Amino acid sequence: MAPSVLREGPYRFYFYLNEGNEPAHIHVEASGKSAKFWLEPVAVASSRHFTAHELNELTKIVTRNRERFLEVWHERFARST
Repeated sequence: MAPSVLREGPYRFYFYLNEGNEPAHIHVEASGKSAKFWLEPVAVASSRHFTAHELNELTKIVTRNRERFLEVWHERFARST
C-alpha cells in the first residue's frame, strides 16, 4: 500500500509503507512516470521517464513541501530508541 501525502497538478507524492529502513524519501508519479527523492538533503534518488525540466519542477515542489514530508515520514516510520 502506498498512501498519498500530496497531490499537486498531475503529480502524486507518496510513501511505501515498507520502506522505513531507508533514509527519508518521497516517491512521485504522473502519467506512467516515477521518481524518488531523498529529503535530507533534497535530491533525486532515481527517475523513470521524467524529463530534466520535470525533475527541476519536482525538486521545487519537494523542497517547498519537505518539512511536511519529513513530518509524515517520521510519524509513519517512528522507531523505538
